[in-house]
Amino acid sequence: MQFMKKALWIAFLGIFLSACAGIGSRAVATGESESQVISKLGNPTNIYKEGTSRLLEYKTGPWGQRTYIARIGPDGKLVSYEQVLTNEKFASIAVGSATKDDVLRRVGSPSETSYLSLKNLEVWSYPYKESDTWNSVMHVHFDQRGIVHSLQSGPDLRFDADRRWPFGMIGL
Repeated sequence: MQFMKKALWIAFLGIFLSACAGIGSRAVATGESESQVISKLGNPTNIYKEGTSRLLEYKTGPWGQRTYIARIGPDGKLVSYEQVLTNEKFASIAVGSATKDDVLRRVGSPSETSYLSLKNLEVWSYPYKESDTWNSVMHVHFDQRGIVHSLQSGPDLRFDADRRWPFGMIGL
């Protein structure tokens, strides 16, 4: 009986892990046409233009920690497909010169926007896995001209068990 329980548990675990392996992985290859990419990935959440290329944005999840961008070249073929909510992509946003359009083309649309009235800054927030490990949120602050003023990363409090409703938020 004990052997049967272990065998069932191992079988269940194998099925579960194989199902999870497909989440977030996309079966697209460079050189495929834009229509092939869309047929495999579905309609993009946003489309951006960058020079002669088109960028197809694919946001994921309710937790939104991954956003993929498919770059379609001027010939209508897939040039690259990558997850863009990374330390490297955020670090490449030039404080003092990057615009809202630059940020959209670099890391896609934000999961949330807010406004800091005392500082006159618009804030775009991007939940992500910092260093592919920590549940974090990158906040990109824009001045009134739409230029990046600063970037600030911090923990994603949605994952903090002590702050979750109904018990963690009592008294706040």
